[in-house]
Amino acid sequence: MSDPGGPDRPVPVVVHDDGHELAGVVHPGESWAAAARRTCASLHAEPVPVDLSGPVKVFAVDHDVRVALRAMVRGDLPDVARWRAEPHVQRWFASDGEPTLAGVTERYGARIDGMSPVRMWVVEANGRSVGFVQDYRIGDHPEFAVLGPDPDAVGVDYAIGDPRWTGRGLGVRVVWAWAVLATRRFPAARTLFAAPDHRNAASLRVLARAGFAAGLWFDEPNAAGGVDTVVGHTLDVATVLGR
Repeated sequence: MSDPGGPDRPVPVVVHDDGHELAGVVHPGESWAAAARRTCASLHAEPVPVDLSGPVKVFAVDHDVRVALRAMVRGDLPDVARWRAEPHVQRWFASDGEPTLAGVTERYGARIDGMSPVRMWVVEANGRSVGFVQDYRIGDHPEFAVLGPDPDAVGVDYAIGDPRWTGRGLGVRVVWAWAVLATRRFPAARTLFAAPDHRNAASLRVLARAGFAAGLWFDEPNAAGGVDTVVGHTLDVATVLGR
C-alpha cells in the first residue's frame, strides 16, 4: 500500500476522543494503528478507524459501542438464517444457498464443527449478536490462487444482519475487529483480502475506510449459472495494523 503522503512526507493521523481532536503523524516504520494509539489521549481505550481512505488517517475512540467477534456455534444458526433472509444480505450471499435454517446448517455446520478450513464468527455490538463473518486462508483453497501471490493471506466475507445496526458506521468497526483477530490467528499473514461484488457500494466504502486498497476485478461463478464481477481489496498488515 503506497504512502499517500509521499516518500518524504509523514502520514498525518487524527484521533477523535471525547470531544477532542488530536493530531499526530506516523513515524518511520510505524503502522497507522500504532500512531493512532500513541496520539490518543485515552490510556485504556483503543482507537478504531473512521476513515483510512484519504491522505489523513482518521480514527476515533468510541466510548458507546463495543464491537467483538466470537466463534459461531450451532445455536447461532437460527439468527444466521434470519440475517441471511434480510434483503440487504441475501442479495450478496445468494451463492451460499437458501436462507433457511436447513440451508444455513448445511452450508455452515461443518465450518462451525471445525471440519472445514473456513471459520465462522458472530459479530456482537454491545453484547448483542448482530451479524456474522467468515474467513479463510487463501492457501487452503487452490481455486483462489488467482487472488494474489500470498498464500498466507486471509480472506473475509462479512454481513451486518440486524437491519437496526446498518447505516450506523458499524461495518468499518466489524472489519477492523476481524482484522485484529485475524493477524493474531495467522501471524504469517502479510495481507488481508476481501472481494465484494462491484455493485456493493456499501461494502466498497467500508473496506476503503478500514484501510483496504482496491485492486483486481475478476469474475466469480454464481448460483444461477452466470458470473458476478467482484473487486479484490487488500490490506497491508504492516502498514495499517502493524504487529
